[in-house]
Amino acid sequence: MSKTVLILGASGRFGRGMAVAFERKGWRIRRFDRKRDNLAEAASGVDIIVHGWNPPYHRWAKDMPKQTRKVIAAARNSGATVLLAGNVYVYGVDAPEVFSSDTPHQAKNPMGRLRIEMEQAFEESGAPTIILRAGDFLDTRASGNWFDMIISKPVAKGRIAYPGPLEIPRAWAYLPDFCRAFVDLAEKREELPEFTSLNFEGYTLSGQEIAQILGVKTGRFNWLQIYALAPFWPLARRILEMRYIWNKPHRIDGGAFQKIMPDFVSTPAGEALHRAASVNIDPDKPVVRADATV
Repeated sequence: MSKTVLILGASGRFGRGMAVAFERKGWRIRRFDRKRDNLAEAASGVDIIVHGWNPPYHRWAKDMPKQTRKVIAAARNSGATVLLAGNVYVYGVDAPEVFSSDTPHQAKNPMGRLRIEMEQAFEESGAPTIILRAGDFLDTRASGNWFDMIISKPVAKGRIAYPGPLEIPRAWAYLPDFCRAFVDLAEKREELPEFTSLNFEGYTLSGQEIAQILGVKTGRFNWLQIYALAPFWPLARRILEMRYIWNKPHRIDGGAFQKIMPDFVSTPAGEALHRAASVNIDPDKPVVRADATV
């Protein structure tokens, strides 16, 4: 009997990555089309619902609660397990430097609270749910995230544009690894608690280390342009709200995940970074390398 997964947000980076990972494991894929499909009908008979809907930052307060209710209803009616990608926003500015699966969710800022409330809704719903939490993604295609949109954009010119202090370590995750790990968890769902929240360790890298691995010079992103736009652009205000995460040293402890998946092997950080940075390299222009060792 074939295994079926419904992907919500299949055109986004997470949904796309999950579709690829599930297809490689032989699953049948349903990609939800909001213009054409009815969610209850689309979810009927599926084993897994990948919750990849993620509205723009400035629409979180309006859209996220409604989307959460719809996904919970579809999961409860179909009996499917929901897969939800978690982020580090739930911990807050005063959290300890190491984020484990047991670290309290105590964010007080609006975006952090919205993520906490969403996860609590799934936990209280009775719908089987697996959350896998990671840092910022390194993607193999340009998808509008921080790494490809800002940091690695000037790599072809021999530098990066880093949004935080260059020496501060922070959490990163290679999207293909993250999605592969999530599929592995989905296939063990019968062995997991009804509500499971785990952390995916990924990599802990500073801006200096990223530049060194890529063999380019360090540079800083100019936040003044975001501040200038904030009075007129709601998204800019939400970006500034989350700026603290670039100034806060942090890493993810994936110990609980490793106990469940002891044989999981991640892609080496250097390989992941070079693949992610290559989406912004112009093949007609030589990359000027700095005097840096890998």
